[in-house]
Order: sequence, then structure tokens, then C-alpha cells
Amino acid sequence: VTAYQRGSPYLNRICKVRVNPQSVLKRAQQIQGQKIPKKQWQAAWLLKAVTCIDLTTLAGDDTPSNVHRLSMKAIQPVRYDLLKKMDMHDKGITTAAVCVYPSRVADAVKSLKAANSSLPVASVATGFPAGQTPLEARLQEVRMAVADGATEIDIVINRMLALTGQWEAMYDEIRQFREACGDAHMKTILAIGELGTFTNVYKASMVAMMAGSDFIKTSTGKEAVNATYPVAIVMVRAIRDYFLYTGYKIYHHVTGQYAAYHEMPMV
Repeated sequence: VTAYQRGSPYLNRICKVRVNPQSVLKRAQQIQGQKIPKKQWQAAWLLKAVTCIDLTTLAGDDTPSNVHRLSMKAIQPVRYDLLKKMDMHDKGITTAAVCVYPSRVADAVKSLKAANSSLPVASVATGFPAGQTPLEARLQEVRMAVADGATEIDIVINRMLALTGQWEAMYDEIRQFREACGDAHMKTILAIGELGTFTNVYKASMVAMMAGSDFIKTSTGKEAVNATYPVAIVMVRAIRDYFLYTGYKIYHHVTGQYAAYHEMPMV
């Protein structure tokens, strides 16, 4: 099994998988019942969470100035005085990336370069958030974002293919996105709130990884349901199974809007 040529034997294997919803929900309850870190441990985990965030603007009124402000915030996401109190002021704390639409990638790259920052620029693509545009248009979005300087591409799957069990067709599409990304990291958004079942979430996770994803992400942030503990468990176990099958480690990315840190699924 090579890095991106995982092939039909694995597709055939995952088509037979069924996820037990009751077991997943029970495990989610157990995790949510665990104690939350307090005091300095809480601060440490919150700071770590900041460094995992793709600071994002995906609005219809995005402008170069909006993207510039976002980029500067990504470089210094936490106030200096707070970092000083934690003795972290000289540790180079930033977010993981700046994420924008393809048409704003060049603006983000320009702002970060002017600030002498090597922070990655991520771009959504492939008809985000619905993924319902023609395939060639979705591929062209990826190519354009990479050409403008994006080093991470957030693709969205075609949910219709998952809901109708067309796993090989989904694999073929994601493989083409992988090729269009070139050297850029590819993060595949599953839009779990629109997949219907835990079994579909598991299968979509596996297909995305087999097709060459570097990350699998829960959602676009625009669905009615984004990341939840049960879904996070299913995706993380898919990552574990995939690693056991192939030896390749893929990463998990939680997406959504949270009022408090303890709402975030951390499995």
C-alpha cells in the first residue's frame, strides 16, 4: 500500500462496516463525564487549543482589510500580558493557520509575508460549503488557491455520494482533488451533520483517508449540526483503524462554533 494508492480492497472492506450507535453514545457519555482540568492545567490546554485553530473568515463581505486584520490576529492571538503571566511570551504562540476563500488567498499571503510570518494560509475549495458545483469547477478552485500561495486546502465531499453509497465515486473525486493540491496539505471536510448515520461518517472518513487526505474534518461550520462527541469518536476510531491497516497517521480536525471551551469534543 503506497501513500495515496490504497485501492479497491480497502473500499470493499469498509462497505461491510456497520457502526453500533448505542455503543458510540455510551462511550461519548463516559468521556463527557470526565473531570475538566482546572487552574494552570486549564490555561495550558486552552493555550494549546489556540495553536490548533485555523483562524477563519468565510463571509460574503470579506475584503483585503478584513483578511489583513485576521492575519495579524493569527500572528498574535493571545494578549502579550496574558502570555507574560504564563511565561509563554517568547514561545511564538500563533494559530495554526489563516483560512479564507480562494479569492482572498493572495491577500492573506501578502499580509503574512509583509509581517515576516511563515504562518500557513489555508483555503476552502471544491464548492464550499455545499460541494455541489461541477467537478471541473471544483478542481479549478483548488488549483487557483494553490497557485496564489495556499499551502493547505480544505475540500468538501459530495454528500450525495455518501448518502447513496457511491463510495468508489467519492474516492475518485477526492483522488483528483489530492492531485490538484500538489504539495499542499489536503483537509477533507465530511459535513457530518448531513451524512445521516454514524456508519456513513465512518465510511466517509475511511474513503477520504484512502484517497490521500492529510486531515479529516468534521464540518464546514455552516451545517445545523457540527462537531459532537459521538461523531468525534467515530472519526477518531476510523483514523485508528486506518493506521492499523496502512501504517499512515492521519489527523482529526474539529470544526464548529462553541460558546465555551468545555463544549469542544476532545477525545
